[in-house]
Amino acid sequence: MGMMDVERTTIEGVLVLRPKIFQDPRGYFLESFNQEDFNRITGNATVFIQDNESGSAKGVLRGLHLQVGEQAQAKLVRVVTGAVLDVCVDLRPGSTTFGKHVSIRLDAREKTMFFIPAGFAHGFLALEEGTVFLYKCSVPYAPQAERTIMWNDPELAIDWGIEDPLVSAKDLNGEPFAARHWTR
Repeated sequence: MGMMDVERTTIEGVLVLRPKIFQDPRGYFLESFNQEDFNRITGNATVFIQDNESGSAKGVLRGLHLQVGEQAQAKLVRVVTGAVLDVCVDLRPGSTTFGKHVSIRLDAREKTMFFIPAGFAHGFLALEEGTVFLYKCSVPYAPQAERTIMWNDPELAIDWGIEDPLVSAKDLNGEPFAARHWTR
């Protein structure tokens, strides 16, 4: 991608995008998204139709969330203030990495982005106070299609690096991975 360096991960389709940042005494400039370049590097025509933003205190964990069926979302995520540990779990039927996850630190300084294709659960842990997290989605939010998997599910064995995060009631009641409620 012209204004981005692309790094493949251990899970097919999940990408780390590092924007070229131009700095001078006035500040910096970067191209945060270019649909044409994005299509070229992903080899598909994911079109983002909704942008979301969340603010979180240090220690807030959000996830693991997904939407199922026709409402499955691809996401392009980044941090504009603060830092997160960002995690995605492969839930694509038949995938050789089904149930495996990738985690990455995203922060406002490096401005790295993370592309998560449809068919993944996603979550993040805010590592700094006042963290602002942005994500582009390929499909609008659909409450009836939303599912939540336990953030601390023992089968997934995600190392969040925290014992007692701040978690919403919805996320505290996430389904066990083994229940497979997220398949319907």
